[in-house]
Amino acid sequence: MSQTSLDHDAEQLKALGLKSEFDRSMSFWENFSLGFTYLSPVVGVYSVFALAIQAGGPPMIWNYILVGFGQFLVCLVFGEVVSQYPISGGIYPWSLRLVGDRFAWMSAWVYAWALFTSVAAVAVGGAPFLNNLLGIELGNTGFIWIAIGMIIISTLLNLSGTKLLAQVAFFGFICELVGAIIVGASLLFFAKVNSISILWNTFSFGDGMSYFPAFLASSVAAMFCYYGFEACGDVAEETPNASSAIPKSMRMTIYIGGGAAIFICLALLLSLPNVEKAISGEDADPVTTTLTHAMGVTGYRMVIVIVMISFLSCLLSLQAAASRLLFSFARDGMIFGSQYLNHLSKKGKVPTKALLVTGIIPIIITSIGHWLQDAVITIISFASCGIYVAFQMVVFGALYARIRGWKPKGSFTLGKYGFVINVLALVYGTLAVSNMVWPRSPDEPWFINYGMIFTSLIVLITGIFYLLVAKPHLRKKYAKNIS
Repeated sequence: MSQTSLDHDAEQLKALGLKSEFDRSMSFWENFSLGFTYLSPVVGVYSVFALAIQAGGPPMIWNYILVGFGQFLVCLVFGEVVSQYPISGGIYPWSLRLVGDRFAWMSAWVYAWALFTSVAAVAVGGAPFLNNLLGIELGNTGFIWIAIGMIIISTLLNLSGTKLLAQVAFFGFICELVGAIIVGASLLFFAKVNSISILWNTFSFGDGMSYFPAFLASSVAAMFCYYGFEACGDVAEETPNASSAIPKSMRMTIYIGGGAAIFICLALLLSLPNVEKAISGEDADPVTTTLTHAMGVTGYRMVIVIVMISFLSCLLSLQAAASRLLFSFARDGMIFGSQYLNHLSKKGKVPTKALLVTGIIPIIITSIGHWLQDAVITIISFASCGIYVAFQMVVFGALYARIRGWKPKGSFTLGKYGFVINVLALVYGTLAVSNMVWPRSPDEPWFINYGMIFTSLIVLITGIFYLLVAKPHLRKKYAKNIS
């Protein structure tokens, strides 16, 4: 970190009308680690592997390549935007400068609730793994308390400051990547029981075009594994040489995170003791079955330790992203309680009150499960969909700005290919969101079958209502950002 780099970062922010008081102590690799642990291939693959194979069989693995390519297009657009606007909070300040106040407000509203529900979703998803590690049966109430405990621990770690956040994210990245390589290699070398040909075997799902609906349904699992790169931009004011470093760390998140996810998925598929039972759902937890079959109970519990580190570091990264979004939102006076949320702590230089909010709201969402378990599932179903919708608002905003004459001027640009890539990213994202919200469970209650649509409409309607009534975009913007 050179003084010249810090001076350039400060001048770039000054030109954008901002003066940052964040601590620029996050190295390039730590910034990348934040995006990687947010994406978290271990969390993503282990959490949805059973759903994916039940939806589309082993060929579902090809979705990881197709979705990865689509998200890479989105990543390239994000890279151009953050390079010119390296501002904490990511999606909100980008949308503000690409389109305008009201559009930015809605994009931040959608993204904030997507992050809140994602924190709850990851915590709830991690609880059964800890239960397996302890070797006891806790039941639904026990899972909820474990999830709440994980959120509290993550919040306390985040409150300690940028430096600790960066160090824990980097530690989580190393553990997760090394663990994925060791576990995947062990499965492939010592526990492989299936031929590579099963990756093209559609089993009972049909052949040719008749398989296509199942393939689309299983692609939702891959979509769950390919966001997180935007977290690199959420901490732009904490990263030296952000204009150049963050577009690169975003792309690396896709390369390395996506590669790790594909490798883990491949190893599990080729080591499944009974593929038919996994597809039918008779084996409700094929990941545990595969790992215990290959490594025994002791080996499986060692893997779970790595998995729990991955879940915790993922929570840490999600909360960091959410808190910076709230801070950026509040710095412009665009949300209720802005006078409290737009401060950084003197010691840790982190948005303390915003971090507390990113802990309290997910805890409330998780706690509903004590009484209404299906309601929590419905709320959490918004997590992935909301993030994809917020992503596409930025992609649309960039295309809108291009049409009106915007020419990216950051260190990273797509040059003459920018417009085409932007259009392709928007087309991909629109199709991806449509695929995610498509109702596929006619036998389930309406709030499950239409869960994503229902929760998305609630978020959008409440956001529009608040925007029309309170008119936050007309409020005086705050200049003070440190207490």
